[in-house]
Amino acid sequence: MLTEIRFQIDDSILLSLKEKKETFAKAMLFQYALWLYRTQKLSLGKAAELAGYTRLAFIQKLQAENEPIFDYDGALIDEMIESAKTTPHMLQKSPV
Repeated sequence: MLTEIRFQIDDSILLSLKEKKETFAKAMLFQYALWLYRTQKLSLGKAAELAGYTRLAFIQKLQAENEPIFDYDGALIDEMIESAKTTPHMLQKSPV
């Protein structure tokens, strides 16, 4: 089931931006989907769906916009590093 959401903006905004309403709406959906993903309210897949992209296309759009795909906080990075230190055998190169 789809829900339709409508909003109004003054034509002068579109004229100032030199954009069509479809382009403006798509950009707004992408930015909102990105914000929802960044704030962990939507998964990557659901954010892509909201923005009207496939998951892969959304990832490519993030890369094109120089947006990190995964945004780990400092505590999680520290935990990952500590975990890696306790498993040194996994860090060694395997023989070729």
